[in-house]
Order: sequence, then structure tokens, then C-alpha cells
Amino acid sequence: MDSERTGGSSSTVDAEDLAFDVFARACPSRGTLEHVTGKWGGLILGALHDGTFRFNELRRRVDGVSEKMLSQTLHALERDGLVHREAQPTNPPRVDYRLTPLGSAVAERLLALIHLVEDRMPEVLTAQERYDTTRAGSGEAAASRPAAAAGRGGR
Repeated sequence: MDSERTGGSSSTVDAEDLAFDVFARACPSRGTLEHVTGKWGGLILGALHDGTFRFNELRRRVDGVSEKMLSQTLHALERDGLVHREAQPTNPPRVDYRLTPLGSAVAERLLALIHLVEDRMPEVLTAQERYDTTRAGSGEAAASRPAAAAGRGGR
């Protein structure tokens, strides 16, 4: 029963019959959730929701991602079935990335969260200032306080 509950492999049980539980230590959904909700995975999925991109186009769209991190994240998302990679046999080679239907469903939900966070940033910034003021008043310094001005602005 534990292998069914956690998504563990069993030769007699189809993957579709398994009950996955992200809160269980051995559940394979944890890895996919990490790929989707990680800093770069979420941004890449959000960017690809706009359409098909070549590697360097995607790198420019997701400001700040290194080539190495973009490549690693795309590989992980492709392995999870969220991103489709299509290599064209041209010279020079052309590689396009787009969301799969599963990736599109995940990206839509992720974008709803992204837009919620963006829309509620004034409240977040107010809460951060209140927290930092309270901590500074009690002798605790805010070690990694981001510049408030850098986070302001809309989508």
C-alpha cells in the first residue's frame, strides 16, 4: 500500500492507478513540483506560455538566467513532459521550445499565482517594511532587505 500511496514503482500497478502524495517523502511528484516552482522553472514555464522560443530568445525573456541554468531547467521540464524540444536539421541547428498540453495547463495555473503576487505587491512591501521596522526596533537587523524601489511596478 505504501508504494501505491507514494507513487513507488511496482511491476503489477500502472502509474495511472497510483495515488500520489506530494507530502510523502518518496513521492516522485516532489521532484516535478520542485522543477515547476523553482525560481527558473516557474519563470521559464510562464515565458513559454507566450509561445515558442529559441534558446537565446528564452534566455533574453527570462532576465538573469544563465545559459547553464536555462539548459538544466529546460532538460528537467522536458523530462517531466512539460516542455517539448524540437531540433531542426538546419545549418546552423535550430532548436525550438514550446509547452506541451500538460505544460500549458501547469503554466496557466502558475501564471494565475504570478499575477496574484504581482497585483498584491503593495501589500507585501508594506508587510516587509512593518516587519523590518519591528525587527530593527527589537535589535534584530534585517540582513537581506531588498530595495523596495526595485520591486515596484506592474506587469
